[in-house]
Amino acid sequence: MRNIVIVQCMSTGKNYIQDIIDRNCNPVVLEMKPFGDSEDALIYQEEVKNEYNFIENDFDLIYEKDTYEETLEMVKKIDPLVIVPGTEDGVILATKLANDLNLLCNPIENIDAITLKNEMQNRLAENNLRSIKGQAIRSLDEAIEYYDKENLKEVVVKPVYSAASVGLRMCSDRQEMIDAVTEVFNLKGVYGNDLTELVIQERINGQEYVVNTVSCNGVHRVTSVWKYTKIKTAEGGYIYDYDEIVNELGIGEAELVEYAYDVCDALGIKYGPVHGEYMIDEKGPVLIEVNCRPHGGNLDAEYMDLISGQHETDSSLDSYLNPEKFNLERLKGYHLFAHARVKAFIVPKDMIAKSSPMNSLGIHLKSYFKTDLDLMKNPRAFHKTQDLETIGGTVYLVHEDPHQVQKDTDFLRDIEKRAFQLVLSEDLHENVDVGEDEIKNDISSLITDIKPYGTCLLVTENIYDDLDLSQVLPENLCDIKGRFNCVIINLNRSLSDKKDDEIAKLFLNILDKVKTGGLVFIPKTTYKYMPNSRLGAEALVKILDFKIEMPLHKYERMIIASRI
Repeated sequence: MRNIVIVQCMSTGKNYIQDIIDRNCNPVVLEMKPFGDSEDALIYQEEVKNEYNFIENDFDLIYEKDTYEETLEMVKKIDPLVIVPGTEDGVILATKLANDLNLLCNPIENIDAITLKNEMQNRLAENNLRSIKGQAIRSLDEAIEYYDKENLKEVVVKPVYSAASVGLRMCSDRQEMIDAVTEVFNLKGVYGNDLTELVIQERINGQEYVVNTVSCNGVHRVTSVWKYTKIKTAEGGYIYDYDEIVNELGIGEAELVEYAYDVCDALGIKYGPVHGEYMIDEKGPVLIEVNCRPHGGNLDAEYMDLISGQHETDSSLDSYLNPEKFNLERLKGYHLFAHARVKAFIVPKDMIAKSSPMNSLGIHLKSYFKTDLDLMKNPRAFHKTQDLETIGGTVYLVHEDPHQVQKDTDFLRDIEKRAFQLVLSEDLHENVDVGEDEIKNDISSLITDIKPYGTCLLVTENIYDDLDLSQVLPENLCDIKGRFNCVIINLNRSLSDKKDDEIAKLFLNILDKVKTGGLVFIPKTTYKYMPNSRLGAEALVKILDFKIEMPLHKYERMIIASRI
């Protein structure tokens, strides 16, 4: 059985493991040394190791040696059939090893053009392709000199070598540029490396795209096209809102793909995947940057197979091992079977999250595929989102109906903006004194009015002997087998002892006791104890497709919703 080496196996690159096994080969992961001894570099190294926990199949693990020569000798002994990078930081080492072992790969003389953000633009200019004007700088003085000399206004500042939009800043004027350069020089890169060289570029305003390609002996084919929707932060960061797959090419998008092929040719791409980020403005397409590895974002093979019937790591291996299949897929054209979006959650502030209710909520979306959010046993710190590395988690959506994907995206955005405790929760609730007599009087009055509607259930912390309806304590809810025309929720003190993810699960279970066409009533004395109070309660009923009814005069400050 021949070995195939994956250098730094993370994110979508983890799909290589199963793909290699399916080809009757043995996957070997080459783990790289940390990018220095800083705390950030060591944390990144731990993140690399933690990724192995999500790989279900067996693989061999080897480690980069102290010197390149020792690493080359180690890899040579296992006689690999192919060497591929599993993520961006593996590109340089994988390319060097493959070249030195005379394996199919991209030529080593092109390594700067495919990894350094300034050099890839220089290569385009040399080949008379549209490029972005910019310069690599090593100090603030150099940045100011270039900015003034070129008479620039809006610019982009970013590290020469990085990924995941870490250190990327959009600047509207000279002072913002100065602030951004000063800030980014003091940051650590995505791999925990020192940022000693930045790129300052003219800013291109337009629609941002991704064109993912694979190449076989210099022939390229598209595997997927994505559109990015991003938001600029007050600090100048440019953060992901959601990505969506492009199912059919619109006006100007065929030219984008042709330009992407030209970019691959100019950069000397011969084999494997290219994750290319582009912008289309009034002048047409232009390259933002390329990454010669699979699309990131933890795109499961199954997820991509649902969308397009193929996934990038498998198509990448075709380019090395099965050129006949590569060519057949290229000639088949671009035909997708479903619509998809990847929604990234924007964390509004620095926070210590104790639970993640979205893990329970997301599964009720009709286009739901998976949620990438840690179920935390211990509190975890989240920073305010500034880049892809600081998002609060991700929900993956896929469905044959694009309207359903849009509806679910809109719902997630509403929760993100108005009820974020249902995404990540600090479990903060006001301790409000609850008047038991007042609550019972309100419930009695409500029961009298809704009795004609049919069967009624009261979910309550206190069983009332003088109320004529079915009652259940929340801990005994599983004993209730039927569904009811009306459900009243009277919970308060007990909620303050629960984490918000537990509260979300409990209420989704309660709502399931409502018949189709039935009603649920949630008074203020209940929703005040829920994550994000009334807005959170409304989000929970909406995720199960309940309709929020018009408030009734007699029952203000009560949520009334019907199951439709």
